[in-house]
Amino acid sequence: MWWEEPFKIPSAYLKYIPRPYLEIFLPFVTSREIQRATVLLGPRRIGKTVLLHHAIKKLIESGVDPHKICYISVDHPLYNGLDLESFLDIFEAATNVGYKHEECFIFFDEIQYLKNWEVFLKLIVDKYKNIKCIASGSAAAALRLKSMESGAGRFSHFLLPPLTFYEYMFLLEKTDLVTITKSDLGYARGAETKNIVELNRHFIDYLNFGGYPEVAFSKEIQKDPGQFVKSDIIDKVLLRDLPSLYGVHDIQELNYLFTTLAFNTANEISLEELSKGSGVAKNTIKRYIEYLEAAFLIKTVHRIDRSAKRFRRANFFKVYLTNPSMRAALFNPVNETDEAMGQLVETSVFSQWFHTDLLLHYARWANGEVDIVLLDKKQKPSWAIEVKWSDRYFEHVDELKSAITFCHDHNLADMMITSKSVQGSKVHKNVNLSFTPASLYCYVLGHNVINRRSLFEGLGETRKESV
Repeated sequence: MWWEEPFKIPSAYLKYIPRPYLEIFLPFVTSREIQRATVLLGPRRIGKTVLLHHAIKKLIESGVDPHKICYISVDHPLYNGLDLESFLDIFEAATNVGYKHEECFIFFDEIQYLKNWEVFLKLIVDKYKNIKCIASGSAAAALRLKSMESGAGRFSHFLLPPLTFYEYMFLLEKTDLVTITKSDLGYARGAETKNIVELNRHFIDYLNFGGYPEVAFSKEIQKDPGQFVKSDIIDKVLLRDLPSLYGVHDIQELNYLFTTLAFNTANEISLEELSKGSGVAKNTIKRYIEYLEAAFLIKTVHRIDRSAKRFRRANFFKVYLTNPSMRAALFNPVNETDEAMGQLVETSVFSQWFHTDLLLHYARWANGEVDIVLLDKKQKPSWAIEVKWSDRYFEHVDELKSAITFCHDHNLADMMITSKSVQGSKVHKNVNLSFTPASLYCYVLGHNVINRRSLFEGLGETRKESV
């Protein structure tokens, strides 16, 4: 414990290399310009508790008195029935720090175990201007719902998603495989790899095991990822978090739906098809999908037509796993020639973009489709991407007819096409097609998310838009 000299963080947390997300999270911990608590959100087992301890280590290194930093795991049986201010009294008795007037940092982990936590936390924020509160918990859906209901203007949310591919390579200490060309602002304008075969090998490992830090770096867990991911993560969300929060009564229905969506990640589906296949009413399925999104397990992406118009009735849509490795855990790990690789590569590209606030779409019409489209404020296509796990399109650009047609229809001069290994550009029918390996594209996306810069320059676009 850091209250005892020599001040240090427990070794269980120091053995992990800090995620690059730590540098983004720290300002939420240290800033006192606005009187708010920070609520750390995210799926189960993606490193929230480790992140909190790494943030505490940074505070101590910056000169904060360790006695003025308190970490409390609220789920401990000794704390049953206590309110948050009782925790502060215990903290004061242990350290002689007068929390009512001295500046201090209080970390409440697993806060969802405390009934009416959002009410107590709001009271502390209003009552003690000198306290910086950071709360976290595993029941992501519950935390987000209750903090949005009761914490308006008092809580700031910070989402910690599963690992990006860039973070995965960073934690493996393999970033030397990629050379980044940076802009003056520090984000990547382009990238190259000296060994695409090795990069792709790591990318496939990432698709299979890379979303959860514990799975990514444990060969033992990788022998049976289903046991870890399904039992420790998915089942707890489906069997405990969502039923208790939303009153879901038929757990079997919910589990069947999630398994179906996971198997069909990146494929277009419809409520009609799901209802016929399961015998569950469409309105019920719609609610289940909303629950699964609230728990950060899936993300729905809506369809536009060739003219970039939204459909009045969203009968068809795509559902993506927020973490591609969930599919491998539920079914089987894939290799580079597996039929599911196309789905998982597209899921991976989308999962990197989910780290931003951009509202992405896909376009589909009678005889064509474009995988990713961003609409501008006027609801006009700003850029588009075709996700492929093949090099043949570099030599057969005529097979990208739908993509070219979409570009012509919307005056898009450029389009990004991902490949398996080829990198280069070709102009076809006045459209500049930029080809880059999907692994490299995901790496650059993750790099730019971490650097909190514009994500468009260096990714096949010349427009400047901030996120």
